[in-house]
Amino acid sequence: MGDVELIPEPLTRAAFAPFGDVIEVDGAHRMEINNGTTERFHNLAAVDVTSEGGHPLINIFRGQPRPQPICIRTIERHPLGSQAFVPINDLSWLLVVAPPLGAPTANQLRAFRASGKQGVNYRAGVWHHPLIVLEPDHDFIVVDRGGPGDNCDEVQIEGGGAYLAI
Repeated sequence: MGDVELIPEPLTRAAFAPFGDVIEVDGAHRMEINNGTTERFHNLAAVDVTSEGGHPLINIFRGQPRPQPICIRTIERHPLGSQAFVPINDLSWLLVVAPPLGAPTANQLRAFRASGKQGVNYRAGVWHHPLIVLEPDHDFIVVDRGGPGDNCDEVQIEGGGAYLAI
């Protein structure tokens, strides 16, 4: 396990802005539609999946808790498109990200705690750890890129990585 301890900070739009969008109704542009029977929270994320002939995919991912302590040794990015995670269950979950530069070091990692009412949209090229949930069978709607091309880079964190304080 690495020497760096990551302490998750609350997920906010401002703190997460360098990595993508926070998908939530709080603070979102709202309008009434369907003769006033529906509230629409508009344009919550910039979905970017069409480069090099890509197309949008809508998936459900079912996450399981990882053994603790959670060691962050591997991180990935999707260079050809964004990837959005929107929880279906009202359960908090964790994210680990790094800037969209070269292979990140443990000191470049940031951790966030999201509520079960917050999703995220990682911008293309943003390094992130695969899904981290705290409860079994935690479901997410995932919008990402399908199509030709290699859209997943994975690297090991230099120096042994980090561990996530829960």
